[in-house]
Amino acid sequence: MDLVSLLLELKPLMEDPEGNFSRITGLLERHQGLAEYEVARFYVSRHWSQVVSRRLNSQDPRERLEAVRLIPLLFPRLVAAGHLRRRVKDADTRVASAARAAVRKLGIADVSLPDTRIEPPRRPRPMALGGWNPTGWFYGLYPRWRGKVKRKPDLPTLPKLESRQDVARLVGVEDAELEALMRPGSGPGSGYVEFEAPKRSGGVRRICAPREKLKSAQRALLEGLLAHLPTHDAVHGFVPGRSTVTNANAHVGANVVVRVDLEDFFPTVHYRRVKGLFEAYGYNDEVASTLAGLTTWRPRLPDGTVVWPGVLPQGAPTSPAIANLVCRRMDARLHALATKAGAAYTRYADDLSFSFAKPPEKLGRFFWWVNAILQQEGFTENAPKRRVMRQAGRQRVTGLTVNQRVAIPREERRRFKAILANCRKHGVESQARGRPDFPAYLEGYAAYVRMVHPELGTRWQAEVKELLGR
Repeated sequence: MDLVSLLLELKPLMEDPEGNFSRITGLLERHQGLAEYEVARFYVSRHWSQVVSRRLNSQDPRERLEAVRLIPLLFPRLVAAGHLRRRVKDADTRVASAARAAVRKLGIADVSLPDTRIEPPRRPRPMALGGWNPTGWFYGLYPRWRGKVKRKPDLPTLPKLESRQDVARLVGVEDAELEALMRPGSGPGSGYVEFEAPKRSGGVRRICAPREKLKSAQRALLEGLLAHLPTHDAVHGFVPGRSTVTNANAHVGANVVVRVDLEDFFPTVHYRRVKGLFEAYGYNDEVASTLAGLTTWRPRLPDGTVVWPGVLPQGAPTSPAIANLVCRRMDARLHALATKAGAAYTRYADDLSFSFAKPPEKLGRFFWWVNAILQQEGFTENAPKRRVMRQAGRQRVTGLTVNQRVAIPREERRRFKAILANCRKHGVESQARGRPDFPAYLEGYAAYVRMVHPELGTRWQAEVKELLGR
């Protein structure tokens, strides 16, 4: 087939790129030897960038696999590297293997941190082990490159668990019930229920919340085991005694504040990472597998396929604590990087904040290092949410301004003050606008204000109490 025939065959297929994804991929694979193949690649890629991105983020590993196989056929090396570096550590081993094969095929090099666990090569080349090359992307994947994890002597005494029966007793269920609690999906008989919650920035977020029995077991696991394990000092989210206020305090009065958001934070932490975490703290394979099964969720696709491995569900009480523990090494590395660059570092869940007392030099290079560390640790930055805030403008960290002191933005305080005034004048129901949880919102926001502005919050709490009582 010549180029003209290939383009004529591709043209009708490109009218429905999603429906004809497999056929278009097959055509490109079979004819990539054409001398004019670059023309066909450009023709398809200009229409298909969003289609590939959607498939790379799909919950279905089969769609991610198709997209990864298409990347070397469709994109130049620089663009392909940006997509592939996110997938060399995909939870599905087939997708990760295909991504590494694509890296080798394209000869991508000099785009990652050096792999310091092994000696650098005498003659640098694209796929040589060690040095500045994609082997750094594979950091943490291969057991033979890991040192033996030794249990730290200063850890608190953890529950002695040697079998599934011990885990069942810890979480307060019968041994026979464990299997039912770990059923996949969110239909009848499973341990989870799925629903959508609106995002503040627009769109919806999928929440996978445990049903009552599983939630009770997870809370017992949180209180009996996870709460005793230390997190990094830079972590402020879901840690007793810390909050958005303590997170923001570290960045008050900075010259430049940088905010980086992690993409798909909880779903990125999958079953094998959770199991490895419990093994690192000394538990055997049986116990670690059971603990990981109780705290991760396996989605069931519309065709009945169960996605493996499971991931941390957004909505489970154990997910934040486990994510914080899995991120300990990442937090330590980012803290060391920030210290070297003259910056402060904190993390609140998936929200990373850096602040510089002096104007930073080579900020773009700093972002390169941050992204390289995130990739090595299995995470990805949500690039559209990156913010660089200087003193001349408003600097916000976890929703609070930090230019001179930690404060709730003025317009938000004015808005709530106006709501209270209208409630006094027209009644609480007039401001509810059909929201059944409006009284809870008033109480919750007044308590939040008290956490940041104690005097103002105390006054508003008393006012809310009077309004609701009346």
